[in-house]
Order: sequence, then C-alpha cells, then structure tokens
Amino acid sequence: MKRDTLPPVLELTLARLREFWRDPGALFWTFGFPLVLAVSLGLAFRSQPAPVLNVALVCDPECTDLVHPLARSGELSISTLPEHEAMAALHRAKLDLVLIPRGPSTLEYHFDPTRPEGKAARAAAELAVDPNPAPRLRTVELAATRPGARYIDFLLPGLLGVNLMSSSVWGISFSIVESRRRKLLKQLSATPMRKRDYLAAVMLSRLMFVSFEVFTILGFGALAFAVPVHGSWLAAWLLAMLGSLAFTGIALLVSARAASIEAVSGWSNLTTLPMWLLSGVFFSYERFPEWLWPTLRCLPLTALNVGLRAIINDGRSLTTLGFEILVLIGWSVLAYATALRIFRWQ
Repeated sequence: MKRDTLPPVLELTLARLREFWRDPGALFWTFGFPLVLAVSLGLAFRSQPAPVLNVALVCDPECTDLVHPLARSGELSISTLPEHEAMAALHRAKLDLVLIPRGPSTLEYHFDPTRPEGKAARAAAELAVDPNPAPRLRTVELAATRPGARYIDFLLPGLLGVNLMSSSVWGISFSIVESRRRKLLKQLSATPMRKRDYLAAVMLSRLMFVSFEVFTILGFGALAFAVPVHGSWLAAWLLAMLGSLAFTGIALLVSARAASIEAVSGWSNLTTLPMWLLSGVFFSYERFPEWLWPTLRCLPLTALNVGLRAIINDGRSLTTLGFEILVLIGWSVLAYATALRIFRWQ
C-alpha cells in the first residue's frame, strides 16, 4: 500500500534536514565549534585570584624604608634593579612599575598608563609606601608608553605567525585537492614523477613566498605603528621559514587523501582553528591553566609565536630558542613523512 505523500514543501524540508544531519562537517560547525570556542575562551579567561604585580625599586639595597612596606603588600612582587635594567624591563612589559627615589622627599613612578597592570601597581605601591592621608613624599608620575611595551608590539608577531599558518594550510591543501578533483594528479601519476618529489616541490614553492610575507608584515608594523624589531631580521626570517615548513607539512597531510573541497575544508578548519584559540595569537597561552602549558608549547603555532616574540620584542637570538626550533622541525618531519606514506594521486 502506498503511503500518503506529504505536501511538497514538507517533503523538501525533510530532505534538507536529512542532508544536514548526514553531514558531519555541518553538524560540527553548527553545534560543536561554538562549544569548543566557549570552552577554550572560558579556560583562558576563567575567574582567577588577583595577579601579583611586578615592581622594581631603583635604589641602594639598603633602602629598607621603602623595601619593607612594599614587600608587605600581598599584591606586589618587589625586586631591586639598576635604573637602565629596570627601565628596559618596563618597556618590554616585564615589569608593571618602576620606583625611583630622587632625594629624600621625591619618588618617581614610572609605568604605562595604557596597561591596567601599570595603573594597579601604581595605586598599590602608593598605598603601601605612603598610606597616610597627608603624604610625606612628593610623587612624580612619568608615563612609559613607547614602542616595545604596547599591545600592538605583542600582537604583531602573533599575526605574522597565524598568517604563515593560514596561507600554508589553506592555500596548499586546496590547491592539491583541486588538482586531484580535476584529475591533474592522476595524469602526473602516469609520469616518472615520484610522490616525494611532488610533495617536496610543493613545500619548496611555498617557501618562496615566506620572505614577502615576513618583510611585508614586519615592515608595515614598523612604518605604521613604529613596532621595533629588537633582534635580528635574519633570525626572524629563518624562524618563519621553519614555521612555514611545519605548516606546509600539515597542509600536505590534511590533503593527502581528501577528494573534495568540502572534506579538505573540514580537515583544515579542524587543524588550524584550535591553534587560533590556543597558541597565543591575541593573548598569551599562559592565560590557560598551567597544566595545559606543556601541551600548548608543543603546538607549531605556539612555538612560532613564542620564538617570533622572543626575537622581535626581546632581541633574543636563535641559539636561545632550542625548544621552539625542535618543535617546528619535529612537526615538519613527522607531517611530511606521514603525508608521503598515505598520499594518493586520485
């Protein structure tokens, strides 16, 4: 007996719903990804106790009349440094406040008023040093807003890292899958070309664009926002090359068997979006719980971002970035070797 058919509108609606429920990618982006985003950002910006603020006191180590009151404050971590070291650390955002006594009755407060930590350290230090309504010290506030200590200085290396990741993974994986879909790879398989030569050529061709990306982004940051590169431009370029190798290996891996744009799009999103959230692009990965740090440090984008910030913001050399370099080399070798093993021409 033939069942009663539903009105065309309802039949088409049911067919559309069945298509949706049978598409794992659509299900993930509709229901799964918002949950992943909420959990990631919830962990990063969870409720925490008030952070300890880093304060440097520029004076003779025997200036106990200032050291002891500051040390008793539970909000402040006190160190004594020479003035040039303290100011350099402040401009790199390693310190929140620098205190410099100028004679017996004057105290200078050096901090960045654009950073909430600087304002909080200023208020806590003044309360600890001179809690009386009638202050005994004349205070002088000096703003420490100069290139090297701003959010843009932190952000620019992360933007460079995420740009290298996105252009590598998305550009290469889509190109390979499109060639497979148009049967171009099948034609190549009929030639003497070996898989390793094809994959190596893809990696090398990607590296040709890295120099343009690095010098364009860093050059624009220097011209538009006066973001200084404290370390070597060559070191930043070499690290970017290593990062691109790692991301190109990942691109080869996610496209090794994918036969459609939809499939490779899902794999690329699954690979890159967690690193967008977890690898310290827009805020430090140290905002996440401490037990996650070892795992996050092993992500290729985290290693690249940490290394670029060390070179650009702190002026460090490549020889001090052994762990980050090993992580990037490890991802490059592992991803390329796995892609070579499972790659198919059609």
